[in-house]
Amino acid sequence: AREDIETLLLRALRDQERGLGGRGLELASDALHFIAEHAQGDARVAYNVLESAAELAALRGLQRIDVALAEEAAQHRALLYDKAGEEHYNVISAFIKSMRGSDPDAAVYWMMRMLEAGEDPLFIARRMVIFAAEDIGNADPRALMVAVAAKDAVHFVGLPEGCIPLAQAATYLATAPKSNAAYRAMLAAKEDVRRLGPLPVPLHLRNAPTPLMRELGYGRGYEYAHDLPGHFTDQPHLPAELQGRTYYIPSDQGEEKAIAERLAQWRERRRKRSDDA
Repeated sequence: AREDIETLLLRALRDQERGLGGRGLELASDALHFIAEHAQGDARVAYNVLESAAELAALRGLQRIDVALAEEAAQHRALLYDKAGEEHYNVISAFIKSMRGSDPDAAVYWMMRMLEAGEDPLFIARRMVIFAAEDIGNADPRALMVAVAAKDAVHFVGLPEGCIPLAQAATYLATAPKSNAAYRAMLAAKEDVRRLGPLPVPLHLRNAPTPLMRELGYGRGYEYAHDLPGHFTDQPHLPAELQGRTYYIPSDQGEEKAIAERLAQWRERRRKRSDDA
């Protein structure tokens, strides 16, 4: 409600520790009403307009924020970053590409551009969760945990302190080793699913909860990996039409280098078994 936003604004204006209380500013009642209406129930927008108005007042040597100054501050914010306009997409694109390009300085800058303009911090956190899986993947599996933890921290703490875990996550993701191998594997598998349809599950992989299913061969010949040396079985697991198909090709970055070496040995053993069959 507008009244709730107005209460939050007045509290921010008087807060000596976290707000604008140390500046001795006066907020005209019509300016207060304007900012609350402009925010449309979004406290972040209201705070940002108030802060922008306070900055304009300081630049001009003013101690009173009137409605004209509040309107100017709101317009200034909108010009900087319009959530429905082109600049919104330009800035989020710059943020993602800065992390992908391993540039933590640029990543933090673009992130703060969004936050200072009133962007929802959870929107930024969600983009980082996606980025961690798509652009870092198994090169550093901790990246996804860091991104999810930042999302939870922002939700728990709120703004302005929520910017701190977001900055930690953005710099971690930007400086982590990069790999899109898992993402590419997903795309390749999806293409085969759509192209070939629902291929039948091999009998040895099927669940066999009833005697009839067992008589039909469901589950017969299945090899339980934990009963075998190295906890590995070279038994095939793909549908017959896709035997030998490779989706996941690990990079040589970060932890994927060890994964690639391990996987190469396993795939070679499966290939030999298939050739001998």
